[in-house]
Amino acid sequence: MPELFLTNSLSRRKERFTPLDPSHVRMYVCGPTVYDLAHLGNARAMVVFDVLARLLRALYPRVTYVRNITDIDDKINTRAAESGEPIGAITARTTADFHADMAALGVLPPDVEPRATGHVPEMIEVIERLIASGHAYAAEGHVLFAVASFSEYGRLSGRSPDELLAGARIDVAPYKRDAGDFVLWKPSTPDQPGWDSPWGRGRPGWHIECSAMSWRYLGETFDIHGGGRDLIFPHHENEAAQSLCAFPGSHFARMWLHNGMLLVNGEKMSKSLGNFFTIRDVLDRAPAEAVRLLLLRAQYRAELDFSDVALAEARKELDRFYRALERHPDAVAGAVPEPVMGALCDDMNTPLALAALHALADAALAGEADAAAGLRASGLLLGLLGADPAAWFRGGADGAEIDAAIAARLAARKARDFARADAIRAELAAKGIVLEDGPGGTTTWRRAS
Repeated sequence: MPELFLTNSLSRRKERFTPLDPSHVRMYVCGPTVYDLAHLGNARAMVVFDVLARLLRALYPRVTYVRNITDIDDKINTRAAESGEPIGAITARTTADFHADMAALGVLPPDVEPRATGHVPEMIEVIERLIASGHAYAAEGHVLFAVASFSEYGRLSGRSPDELLAGARIDVAPYKRDAGDFVLWKPSTPDQPGWDSPWGRGRPGWHIECSAMSWRYLGETFDIHGGGRDLIFPHHENEAAQSLCAFPGSHFARMWLHNGMLLVNGEKMSKSLGNFFTIRDVLDRAPAEAVRLLLLRAQYRAELDFSDVALAEARKELDRFYRALERHPDAVAGAVPEPVMGALCDDMNTPLALAALHALADAALAGEADAAAGLRASGLLLGLLGADPAAWFRGGADGAEIDAAIAARLAARKARDFARADAIRAELAAKGIVLEDGPGGTTTWRRAS
């Protein structure tokens, strides 16, 4: 079995991945907060860790991948207050939207997808442990983590105490012992969601949710914790602190992986710049598989620039791969070739893996059936090339309408109305449909590359 190397955000080094239990790898990734449609940045993280989960399953006999749903959050409460829509309706609708977007992008469901609302008792238990050990304190209906009680606070993010204070979302409150202490539990007003607790009716803070859910399904110590780089501080820093203090002697996550940020046309994505795109926005402009391929064209830790030009290039790459598979309709996916597996085992080097796919496509186009089988297997490991080539080339087109137009064109040709036949061909070309006339008067069609 090839050795897997990953860059650990905690050590800031590329390390050999050695699972706690080689027969059962355990991974937790922060999922969405369900108050709106997911955006491109969310898509990148989900695709990156989907590839990692696929790779782990190819290397190890059992993998438990947990990705949560955050459905307790003040952003959700605000959206409900603004829209008048009940919180349960908002979270149900946006969770369904998220699942549909992930399915379109070829992101496989996690093994466990816990929702915060279903795990409040576990959150309360972790908070009680922190209070009992002196790492948290109750004040005026709130419970706060005492940052000064944990000497390793800041280790994950690499920030000094002053930088931590400057970077935190500080709520000035008289009940805090220290300005940097963060909320584990807070009181709820009658119109806000709330649960009974030893500290009164209230709701959990964001950070404690992930600590409780990862503990519930993966134990006190597990192999990998993942998410976007923007989550390192304060979310992951606070997760690590409270989990390590609640379970003395544990390691919480042994490796931390973080994907780089996504840019749009060279700039940070933001609504003020007019370059903020949801996944739905982009899926209306290009095939989902092209979007996925674009998200894999940069190594996961690097910044990724998303643009219409790059999206068109990704689509052309897929055209080339599918043309290679089209040459070998009987090729069945076998073992993933070493150049592809080696690239992915080297810190998920997807650009190098895609280069290896192009080499396989070259060989397949030159007539090598084994290369086509390797291309298919490699694509499946990346969550690509799962479609029938004919379906890919006809993607997004109304087949019945086009078949009717082809029949009308053939009828016009038989009637020697060549002007009408040419006009139909031109109309289809304008819609991106290319006709290919074969022997005996047969006509096939495909979407233009």
